[in-house]
Amino acid sequence: MAVDTSYYLILSAAVFCTGLFGILTRRNALLFLMSVELMLNAANINLVAFSQYYGNLTGQVFALFTMALAAAEVAVGIGIILVLYRNFEDVDVAEAATMRW
Repeated sequence: MAVDTSYYLILSAAVFCTGLFGILTRRNALLFLMSVELMLNAANINLVAFSQYYGNLTGQVFALFTMALAAAEVAVGIGIILVLYRNFEDVDVAEAATMRW
């Protein structure tokens, strides 16, 4: 018994909307990173669902590339957050607007 593709798309839309809500409403840089990860995972769900629907592995390969991109994004993002915390003792992104060269 296979799960219909529409259920995967509904799940993906819910996860993406949760990530978008997190980006639009939060000011904490760590929550920004987690919200972006949710949005990338929603894209991965779509890629794997359509890969299963069409019966090829192309979507799964792209999902692996997206996971590698997400890992690199987290590594760079954590570095930026550490610099923010060292300079301002807070990870509020509104404070980062005051950074000047």
